[in-house]
Amino acid sequence: MTQPGGVWVAALTPMDTDLSPDTAKFVEHCKWLLGQGANGLAVLGTTGEANSFSTSEKRKLLDAVAEGGINGSQMLPGTGCCAIPDTVEMTKHALSHGAAGVVMLPPFYYKNVSDDGLFAAYSEVIQRVGDDKLRIYFYHFPAMSSTPISHDLIERLLKAYPTTIAGIKDSSGDLDNMLEMCRRFPGFGVFAGSEQFLLPVLRAGGVGCISATANATIAMCAEVFAKRDDANVDAIQEELTAQRLALQSQVLIPALKSVAARHTGDKGWLTTRPPVAPLSAANEAALFAALDSTQFKLAA
Repeated sequence: MTQPGGVWVAALTPMDTDLSPDTAKFVEHCKWLLGQGANGLAVLGTTGEANSFSTSEKRKLLDAVAEGGINGSQMLPGTGCCAIPDTVEMTKHALSHGAAGVVMLPPFYYKNVSDDGLFAAYSEVIQRVGDDKLRIYFYHFPAMSSTPISHDLIERLLKAYPTTIAGIKDSSGDLDNMLEMCRRFPGFGVFAGSEQFLLPVLRAGGVGCISATANATIAMCAEVFAKRDDANVDAIQEELTAQRLALQSQVLIPALKSVAARHTGDKGWLTTRPPVAPLSAANEAALFAALDSTQFKLAA
């Protein structure tokens, strides 16, 4: 199996007025992202508000993407839940659609858990799924989960399950952590959690990025990846970083939905599932002012 790499987008999930996922619009958005140069889609992640969905809703979204003609090899679904049976169910469903792998949060409700506990949790999932095709990408997002993935834990799980443990999405914002994993674990697929770090992670031996803001910056992300060995790529990365910082100047999920609504003219994009709330008018104006101070633009 070829290791996924390049720019993968943590896809937004549009909602209907009743707060249910709008599957048709979701598939349309996923196809647009691929058309703009995304190598793949990390659906059902934080940006997709997946932790606010039931397993049934998440299964239907995966079904809709597959039925929409998107190949499983272009999907890295988020399957990590607090409950091991839910993680197993979602992981098996992702594999049934031929997913290239899964991005798996650790069980994140209980805090201050040990590496022994996390090892046991991941091991239990792997054994219950029982599929040689399973490839796990850890989801390291300590600011949100409060459950970090340590290098020692990675080493233990790599030793125990060398063909299953494939890589990590590092959303810590700590570039040094990403670079150290590239150095310490050759062949381990390190994805930066932000396109801000795309170029340095690639140069260190990482495989790319899985980014929320790539919902808006995908074309430029793809350009950096394509030109990663060119002499002028640093200037492109610098502009890409400026756009990322402008987008993250506001709460990210509603900010990206505001950008989508402005781009498409569809105010339905502004709907979020509580407790996530849309941006205020003042914050939306500040977001657009920050973005418009860069070279940001979106293709039709």
